[in-house]
Amino acid sequence: MSASSPSAPAKRRKALVSGNALRMVGVVAIVVYCLAPFYWMIVSSFRRPEDQFDNAPLPSPWSLENFRAVFEPDVGFQRALVNSLVVAGTTTLLTLVVGTFASYALARLTFRGKNLVLGMVITTSMFPTISLIIPLLKLFTDIGWINTYQAMVVPSLSFALPLAVWNLTTFFRQLPFELEQAAMVDGCTRGQAFRRIIIPLAAPGVFTTAIITFIAAWNEFIIALSMVNKKEMQTATVAISKFTGAYGFDQPFGTQMAAGVIVTVPLVIVVLIFQRRIIAGLTAGGVK
Repeated sequence: MSASSPSAPAKRRKALVSGNALRMVGVVAIVVYCLAPFYWMIVSSFRRPEDQFDNAPLPSPWSLENFRAVFEPDVGFQRALVNSLVVAGTTTLLTLVVGTFASYALARLTFRGKNLVLGMVITTSMFPTISLIIPLLKLFTDIGWINTYQAMVVPSLSFALPLAVWNLTTFFRQLPFELEQAAMVDGCTRGQAFRRIIIPLAAPGVFTTAIITFIAAWNEFIIALSMVNKKEMQTATVAISKFTGAYGFDQPFGTQMAAGVIVTVPLVIVVLIFQRRIIAGLTAGGVK
């Protein structure tokens, strides 16, 4: 072997460095691709209305006019935020209550057709929302639910439950059944064992499901747009789509961007704060 030829360890180190560099480039490319629209939304929200078509990477000068316009009293965006919070919070709470009991039954009980039930549960989430708008609109009109919170909560619940049931069923299955047996030997009923033993252990999965459900309900648009035609009942996503701002007949891109930042940033903060819990809940079902 020539003295100038690289050794095998050196080749392996070079290959490892090259592989790490390629992975890093891939990660950076994905992050830039995903965050570029969000970055541009933030930058555009801080431009002055007359600078809204400027393509500079940073606003010059920085301005809060768009944010002030969003919260003008005649815009009603504060009420829209409250409506979104009510709808998303109620949907999340009901999804957790129903989904937790249903998932526990599917994970622990043995009955004929259980796998078929699970398959039907996940299949219901595959229906396109737009195909159900007309029958839902007819039904809610007949029973007087148009322009009510329940007209937005009930359909959102039907789309959130399948994912919640599937996720929590997987999580409950990986919890040892001996935990409940030991609790019942100590005098607990099945309900007490479920409440005192299983629910605390299932907290990561329940928390993850709650975050995912809340984000989906908060971002929902088609149902809220179709079931509500009163301004005071609109959710934030619908209000943004109909936003006219406070600048006459100008295109309200800047104020729409500012409203988008207000709606999106809290969700981003929540995900960043609880990212470890979310990842733990999503991956727990795959580990024995």
